[in-house]
Amino acid sequence: MTDKEICVVLTENDVSQWDDETGKLYHFPKQYQKSVSPGMRFVYYKGKLKSENKQYSSQRLSDAPHYFGVGRISKIEPDDAGNLNAILTDFQRFDQAVLARNGDDYYEEIPESKKSNYWRSSVRPISADVFADIAVAAALTEPRHIISDIKNEVAHIENEADEESLISYLEGKKSSKYVTTYERDQKLKKLAKIIHGTTCFACGFNFGDFYGEYAKDFIHIHHVVPVSEFGGSKSVDPNTDLVPVCANCHGIIHRKKDRTLSIDELKDMISATKKAP
Repeated sequence: MTDKEICVVLTENDVSQWDDETGKLYHFPKQYQKSVSPGMRFVYYKGKLKSENKQYSSQRLSDAPHYFGVGRISKIEPDDAGNLNAILTDFQRFDQAVLARNGDDYYEEIPESKKSNYWRSSVRPISADVFADIAVAAALTEPRHIISDIKNEVAHIENEADEESLISYLEGKKSSKYVTTYERDQKLKKLAKIIHGTTCFACGFNFGDFYGEYAKDFIHIHHVVPVSEFGGSKSVDPNTDLVPVCANCHGIIHRKKDRTLSIDELKDMISATKKAP
């Protein structure tokens, strides 16, 4: 996700005339078609719970206006009435609500010309920065303004031998033997999944789509720059330094001890095999 990439807020109502399914299908009027496009990242939003709909309180993360999940728009399909359906993928529900109001301000940047009716729009374009701010708040369960402000509360990975074997090491002298334990921040990994989704950046494989509910949200998180090359502690930005990859692609990326393939190199390899007779 680049700084220039536009994301979108999708409002889900407690009561709706549409036969939507959270995280899978979102119906919206044609007037918003310029704001929604395939591949776009979205944030789910719910407005204030209306008094006449109190029975839905248990189905929400908060009665106040809040964001409750993120995902990606897979494709857009028209319906019989001339409106549109967004087919959704990579949906991840937040553990707790991210309130729309961030302190004295809002996460969303409200144009001066729309201050009186901004929240009436059920579909609202937002910048990648706003998307990242909401994602950070969801991952850390406390308000944060920018990704670089994340405080690394490191934790040793336990029971993840598969990832320990996928570290690229630079070999030293033949007579030397190195055993290194790397600390990783689990919150950064969670944030990377929220920002980028759980579809492999290299081959497009999604565990949940292939195996079903049991495998939903499973994915490896790959350091663009191998941890072993950090040379000590290093600030990691999940927006640019971490990407999701499937286990197969992760294994190939780190197959050679003296070389780590880039995502682009792996994509080229995959494309080459598809073109081969």
